[in-house]
Parts: sequence; C-alpha cells; structure tokens
Amino acid sequence: MSRSIQRRSFLTAAAMTVTAAAVGAPPATAAPRISTAFELPGDRVYPEGIAADPRTGDLYVGSYATGAVYRAVPGRRTAEVFLPAGADGRTTANGLKADRAGRLWVIDSTSGVDVYDLRTRTLLARFDVPGDAPLLVNDLAITADGSAYLTDSLRGVIYRVTPAELARVAAHGGRSSLTTAYDLGAVVAPHPSGSFTLNGIVAAAHCLLTVDMTSGALYRVDLTTGDVRQVALSGGDLVNGDGLELVGGTLWAALNRTNTITRWRLSADGTSARLERSFTDTALQIPTTLVRRDGRTLVVRSQFDKGGPMGPGTPETPFTVAWVHGI
Repeated sequence: MSRSIQRRSFLTAAAMTVTAAAVGAPPATAAPRISTAFELPGDRVYPEGIAADPRTGDLYVGSYATGAVYRAVPGRRTAEVFLPAGADGRTTANGLKADRAGRLWVIDSTSGVDVYDLRTRTLLARFDVPGDAPLLVNDLAITADGSAYLTDSLRGVIYRVTPAELARVAAHGGRSSLTTAYDLGAVVAPHPSGSFTLNGIVAAAHCLLTVDMTSGALYRVDLTTGDVRQVALSGGDLVNGDGLELVGGTLWAALNRTNTITRWRLSADGTSARLERSFTDTALQIPTTLVRRDGRTLVVRSQFDKGGPMGPGTPETPFTVAWVHGI
C-alpha cells in the first residue's frame, strides 16, 4: 500500500465517528485506527482466512483465489508462501486454524478440509464432504478436546472431526469423509435457495457459536446436549457476518459487505450478547475474518469486491492484513 493510501486510511479512520449510534450502542470516545500489519505477495491473492499458531505466534493466511497459504512471522513486513497455489489439488483456502498439536487445518470451500503438519508441511489427512448436494465449507473452530467443527454455508450444517478420527485417517490412507454433527436446518430462518447461511464459528465453554450471515442471527450449539438455540442480540445484528473471534466473554465479528467490525459482550451462559462497539471504514476492504493478538485486532482485507467473488474491478496491491487499534 502506498504512503498516500495509508495516510488517507488513517485520516478517514481518525475523522469518522463510530457507527454504533446507528445500531443503538453507546457512543465511543475515540474512533479506532487502521494500519498495515503485513503484506501478502502476489496480485491475485484475495485472502479469506487467518490463523494464529498458539505455540509460536506465527500467522497463516489463506488465498480464496488460488488455495495458497502464507505465513507471517512476527516482526516481518511481508508474509512468505507456506503452501503454494494448488497444493494437493486445493483450489481455495478460506477457513484456517492452527491447533496446539502443531497442525494447520485448511478449508477448501468446494470440497472439505486438509490437515497439515506445521513443522514438515506434510499433508496428514483430508476430509471430504459426502454427497452431491451443493456445498460451501466455510469456517472452523477447535474445541478444548481437540475436535474440529466446520460450517457449511449452503447445507446449513456443522461437520465434526474428532482427534480419534484424525489419528485413524492419518494412519490409514489419509482420506475420509466429513461427518455431520449438527443440522441447523430446523432452527435457521428460511432463506432463498442458494443463499448463504452458517459462516463464522467459535468455540466457547461447552458450546459453539455460529453466525447466519444472511439473517444476521447468532446460534448457540450446546456440545453436551446438542441443543441449538438462537442467541438474543441486543443493540444490533450480524447481517453479513463472516469470521468471528472469541476471547473470554468478548466476541468480535467481521461484517464483510459493510466494511464493519463489531464487538459484543456475551452473557456467562452464551445465550445473549450485547453490542458494545461498531466500526465501519472502507479501508477495511471487505473484511472476511479477524484474530486478536497483543490486545489488538488483525483483520483480513479480502478486496472481494475488486475483481473477486463480490464484483468486478482491479484490486489494490499488495494485498494486506490490517491492524485495527481500539476495537
């Protein structure tokens, strides 16, 4: 990004007022600030997902356009290619998670999820979505027991891979099918055919939280009972909700089409959430997801509206991941 663009982005962020008033949240004292965290090499990246390695602090970003995965090492201005475009036949790389066992989970939205050894970059296992119905695997969360849960935005279900399943598949051929753990079809509001439903997902104590990006609703899935209920949102909604991040009782959400980041306070049982802050700026460049690090928020700037899946045009290069301070 050029210095003139960075300066305009900074001035825009500093001058604008937080949009919380429009959604009923209390006004904030100062507008958040945007700066570039690191750049991604290539002119057709269109980044979508981001993951932080809990052991090293390294960050991994996936390309929706090519399936490449990039690694950003703390302190370096430019990320490096970690897995090349088209690796292992993957055509997209959107949802990503690095687990505490040293593995990187990489979603291919058109088929399933790949699991890699972070040290050797070896593909350990691949899980494919069964059946011929339209699908779009989108995001994933990993619970305390090591199980991975993945959303399907067209089927409205959540898939699960347990540690035992992963170990078995990795030891016997390296390929298997995803299993549906929860079907939210009876709970999610009716949608037009072909529209997206479940997107971002996070793991809380004893439950999962996932957003329906079309209706703006948030759902709580009880991991003990299997009960699914809609979370009561106060002060706003999550229309266009994409990636989620949960730290303690605070939930952050990226609302892609509106260039918005919101912050919510969850109740102790996760059945209600109150909007604390909302920030909108075109310099977020269609944010698809986010992760918290060092008290700040890293936001993926996808530019999907500039020659990507959301519209024609030419993206600004290099593609970047942003720091957003104050949200």
